[in-house]
Amino acid sequence: MINWSNCQVVESAKERVSGSLVFAGSRVPIAALFENLEDGITAQEFTEIFPGIKLEQVKAVLDFVAKNSLYAA
Repeated sequence: MINWSNCQVVESAKERVSGSLVFAGSRVPIAALFENLEDGITAQEFTEIFPGIKLEQVKAVLDFVAKNSLYAA
C-alpha cells in the first residue's frame, strides 16, 4: 500500500469526502483520476472534466504512484 503522506498534492480531511484521499484544496478524490484513466480519459481531459484540478497536480500524483508502487509490494 502506498503511503500518501509524502505526496504534497494529496490530502485527507474528515470533513471532506468522508476522509477520502483528494487533490489538495479540492473535493475531487484521487480515485476519480484512476477510474477515468481506466476508462480511457487522458490526463488533460481529466483537468477539463474537473476544472479545479491542474495538469501539474495530475502529473505529480501519477509520478508519485510510479515511484512508490515499486516499494509498495
